[in-house]
Amino acid sequence: MPTRVHAILEQRKAAVFPGVYDTLSARIAERAGFELAFISGYAVSATHIGEPDIGLLTQTEIVERARRICRSVDIPIIVDADTGYGNALNVARTVRELIDAGAAGCFLEDQRWPKRCGHMRGKSVVARGEYLARIRAAVDARRDADFFIVARTDAIADGGLDEALARAEAARAAGADATFVEAPRSPDELAAVGRRAPKPTVANMIERGRTPLRSRDELADLGFQLILYPLTGLLAAARALESVYGRLRETGDTAGQEHRLFDFERFNDLLGADEKQALAESYDDDEPPDPK
Repeated sequence: MPTRVHAILEQRKAAVFPGVYDTLSARIAERAGFELAFISGYAVSATHIGEPDIGLLTQTEIVERARRICRSVDIPIIVDADTGYGNALNVARTVRELIDAGAAGCFLEDQRWPKRCGHMRGKSVVARGEYLARIRAAVDARRDADFFIVARTDAIADGGLDEALARAEAARAAGADATFVEAPRSPDELAAVGRRAPKPTVANMIERGRTPLRSRDELADLGFQLILYPLTGLLAAARALESVYGRLRETGDTAGQEHRLFDFERFNDLLGADEKQALAESYDDDEPPDPK
């Protein structure tokens, strides 16, 4: 059935969307005007447990983070569900949990557990049949929910481009709504994925990652409809914190750093402080009940 994500794709040639990792980053993405955002497993692993993306984040942790983020914004949120955290039954449970959390969709991949970031070395994938069982379980579990399933494959690194594209074709035939061939390693591989992968398909743009960076228009011309920047916000935030904290430690103050900081009043506005205060005051105006 058509979903909120399908509706966005119908309106434009290609949709660019960012990775988020907490309620604050999601609100900033929404305020920036994005119609869609993605909860990055890499970013949640880094910010929630302080660990690299090597399969340490649990299903419970990603679902709870998704629940909080989805409650904080109105735009649809797609969630990185990694491998589904087990066999087909685990995949089905993960999908149901994410739907209950308010997610608009998920990425589901074919790596062996423990998985790792798609732009790290040492990846391996399960047999094609096991991967397709994950996709079928996800499709069955969503039933008629507004939930967009992206079938991701990391098989380029563990089987080559043709195997990755064959898996994408099979996953789309099994009911996935979109495909994602992770980490093309050259301009030629990127172009081949854009041309040959079942549509709609994802381009994953990680600054200084394995895949060459291209503009939205270039990627759209190659055949990509979903253009994801999963780590841009996290890397920008980390760089800003490193810079400002370093200055504060070195000098003992933040003089001259005002241009790097969110204005306090504007930050309160982002969080809806005035609206919350007005709501609290509206309850204070109520007359207490007569004890008699």
